[in-house]
Formats: sequence, C-alpha cells, structure tokens
Amino acid sequence: MMHLEIITPEKLLFEGEITLIKLPGVSGSFEIMTNHAPIISTLTLGKIKVRETNDVVTYFEVKGGLIEVSNNEVKVLVE
Repeated sequence: MMHLEIITPEKLLFEGEITLIKLPGVSGSFEIMTNHAPIISTLTLGKIKVRETNDVVTYFEVKGGLIEVSNNEVKVLVE
C-alpha cells in the first residue's frame, strides 16, 4: 500500500491509499507499485491510472508534470 497525492497549481486532485499508479512518462508509460525504489521522473501528456486499495480505478488527464516516489509515498505534481 502507498500514500498518493496528486496536486495541481490550483488544488489537491487526489489523496489516499493506493496499490498501483500508471503514469505517462516521457519515454513511455510506467507503473509504480508498493515498495518501489525511490524515483523522480517527468511526465508528459496522457492519463494517470490510480488503483485504490478497495480496487476502485480512477483516471486523471494530465498535460505533463513530475512524480516523486520514496518510502511508499507518491507525490505527483501535474498541469
């Protein structure tokens, strides 16, 4: 289980416990799961897929951004 925050310049889009996040990376899409190694990466235009701990799946359209993962804490800053 990981704690996720998706933040835009205007507001907090999502905060909660998740099991998986799929992101549109500059070099292609990639997934982050529990206990992933620390990473910082840039994002491009596309969809973020979030699977919560209760298996609810939510999608967010983004124009780009940045992700940081460390110790099962995931922070995504997006446009």
